[in-house]
Amino acid sequence: MMNADESTETAQESALYAKLTLRLVPLLFIGYVVAYLDRVNVGFAKLQMLQDLHFNDTVFGLGAGIFFIGYFLFEVPSNIALHRIGARIWIARIMITWGVISGLMVVVNTPLTFYLVRFLLGLAEAGFFPGIVLYITYWFPAKRRGRITTLFMTAVALSGVIGGPLSGWIMQYLPGVAGLAGWQWMFICEALPSILVGLIVFAYLPDGVEQARWLSASEKQLLQAQIAAESRSKGEQAFSRAFANPRVWLMAVIYFCLVMGLYGVGFWLPTLIKASGVQKPLDIGLMTAIPYATAAIVMIAVSHSADKSGERRWHVALPALAGSLGLLLSTFYAGDTVLAIAALALGTAGIITSLPLFWSLPTAFLGGTAAAAGIALINSIGNLAGFVSPYLVGWLKDATHSTNSGMLALAVSLLLGAILTLTVPAAMVNEQR
Repeated sequence: MMNADESTETAQESALYAKLTLRLVPLLFIGYVVAYLDRVNVGFAKLQMLQDLHFNDTVFGLGAGIFFIGYFLFEVPSNIALHRIGARIWIARIMITWGVISGLMVVVNTPLTFYLVRFLLGLAEAGFFPGIVLYITYWFPAKRRGRITTLFMTAVALSGVIGGPLSGWIMQYLPGVAGLAGWQWMFICEALPSILVGLIVFAYLPDGVEQARWLSASEKQLLQAQIAAESRSKGEQAFSRAFANPRVWLMAVIYFCLVMGLYGVGFWLPTLIKASGVQKPLDIGLMTAIPYATAAIVMIAVSHSADKSGERRWHVALPALAGSLGLLLSTFYAGDTVLAIAALALGTAGIITSLPLFWSLPTAFLGGTAAAAGIALINSIGNLAGFVSPYLVGWLKDATHSTNSGMLALAVSLLLGAILTLTVPAAMVNEQR
């Protein structure tokens, strides 16, 4: 049994971390909602944009995916800049610039302009997600990080729940207003929140524990002591160590496999639902909310299990396997709306659940400057799947006149990611209880 001092300390820590969660996570969460929405709303635009601009599915897939080439090129430099300049300025800069560029989608009228704006959007947004993952390590020790990262990444699911119906409504009811198409209004309406949230981040977000005026001196001391102790256990690692570490590259490959599934669903879910028999944009938007709402519930439950048990590998692998199965089943039931939505809900929930739990793996062994570089490297390599995945699905759809072959390819990728996750030594990533 704990003595009185240990019990008091635990209660104080719990209260402190609850306070941190309440002050930091909502803003980070809202930022990722608008980030993911700006990243994948092109999947909804596809329902009207391809016909208006006479693009085929290969052009769409390449344009959707080229975002991640810009993202890849600037990812590591962006995360290093955040580490040196500070989270407040750098995250605000990211959000404001990507909001402006996302709005420029209204001027797209050729494949070249489509590719250019998507590439610039990737450059602008590079560093946001890994920057937040790094920022969380400034505040929360590993034993609490899985749940916090999951709360943050639930934004992906909520973005789908909110963004689907919103995008569908805009595209159904605003075509012709001020001479603009529905898909153009969608990009304008969904770009503005990014700029607004970026300004709030600049005014509100502290760079780290020391800059948090709402913490007392004793609270800062406790937080800094816990983070410092964890950093010492990992050791300060040089920037170059991240690139020479084979474990980092293994993590990058695993993340690549998982992200293949994420953006396959993210960019093509509206098309898959339309193929099942749903036609009106608003109805498609409402249907896309179902898989994302399912994912939000599942990912919170699984992350709670992972933090409670301290086990990490199976909590990544099993959802990835569920995602693979869901995408596989979606090919069998492609013509049945109810069964297709059920299969896509299983697939989406599995894919999105595996991603936040994945980040508990590399952050378990990376520390110091190598953490900034390693997290960015893993995320940038992994997010190249964001280029490969939509382009591959689009190319296969044009070649086979069906999305089934693309979904099968994504299912295989998720299966491989699950297998590779289980090759990671348990002692390296699991927490001792």
